[in-house]
Amino acid sequence: MRVLVIDIGGSHVKVFAGSKRKVTEIPSGRFMTPQKLLPALKKVIDGWKYDRVSIGYPGRVRRNSIEEDAPNLGPGWRCFDFRRVLRKPVKILNDAAMQALGSYHGGRMLFLGLGTGLGSTLILEGVVHAMELGDLPFRRGRPYADYLGKAGLERLGHKQWVRHVKTTLRQLKAALQVDYVVLGGGKAKLVGALPAGVLRGENANAFDGGVQAWEEVMRSTRPKFAFA
Repeated sequence: MRVLVIDIGGSHVKVFAGSKRKVTEIPSGRFMTPQKLLPALKKVIDGWKYDRVSIGYPGRVRRNSIEEDAPNLGPGWRCFDFRRVLRKPVKILNDAAMQALGSYHGGRMLFLGLGTGLGSTLILEGVVHAMELGDLPFRRGRPYADYLGKAGLERLGHKQWVRHVKTTLRQLKAALQVDYVVLGGGKAKLVGALPAGVLRGENANAFDGGVQAWEEVMRSTRPKFAFA
């Protein structure tokens, strides 16, 4: 089974295909819409062989459909029909859920993605729960995403940003009673040494997650998506 994996982010859209995890990046941003993405995507995938498509989207996804336009992208994503345009079977997941799925090693895991905002997903004994922890209040009436995302890094400076990230990792690991936390996203590499029980993920895990979303078996346990 050949799967084309599209990981839509606030800075770049990463496109994966092939057993060697070939990846191509398309510039993204707050003016990116499906209508702007598709011509660039078609140029990238021209000649690529694939049977199915997995799409990771940085916002709420329910029953294989985008529920809202993401604040760090342009308009037009809600309920956009990718299957009609791409002419292949399509699975749409929250982007953090897709990376989490590719990072999962069993048990109870929390995935946090540090990027333009804060992505979050719980996987509890094989059941995938996409979450929006970045919207919860953190300090001074501002949400986690304002402190741990790109804007927080620029406002606070690296040292203070890292302190908030590590505090959050310890607090959420304890509060959610998970076995381990995977810290992914483009800015995870900036954190340095990680607290006990926290592993560093790779962006390429999104490719594995996109493939596994189509597979019947994930490490001997079939994944189930809450509200999928």
